[in-house]
Amino acid sequence: MPNSRALKLYFENTAARLTQDPNGFLRVRWTSKARRLEETQAVFTHMRLALERFGWSRILIDQTAMLPFTTAEQQWISQQWLPRAVQEGGYRHGAVVVSPEVMVRLATSYITTQVLGLPLVYRSFEHETEAVQWLLSQPAAPLG
Repeated sequence: MPNSRALKLYFENTAARLTQDPNGFLRVRWTSKARRLEETQAVFTHMRLALERFGWSRILIDQTAMLPFTTAEQQWISQQWLPRAVQEGGYRHGAVVVSPEVMVRLATSYITTQVLGLPLVYRSFEHETEAVQWLLSQPAAPLG
């Protein structure tokens, strides 16, 4: 677990908390609370804006407590958000700390398989320390 004082809050709502990691990546910690599509969209929009603002390309996504994405969330994320996040936000590497719940994993798997043709790599991890280690081995800023 990171030193929470070193993390700076960027955005927070019912769905998730976004923090800036001093090592040059964004952290997303999904909550266990029920959420509306608009709340999920706000989280993802702020993720893209943070990447643009800081010139980062990496996101650590903690889904250990998260409820599964709905079909509407899956479609919006994969069809609307992902292309914009890659093209406008410079998103290149996502490290996902997976939930123990199979339905969360399946809903996330649908999204991560939609990156075909995009210069984006997702890796799944059981533990945050491994996810952070992998993320830190990736370029901090988008190439080209």
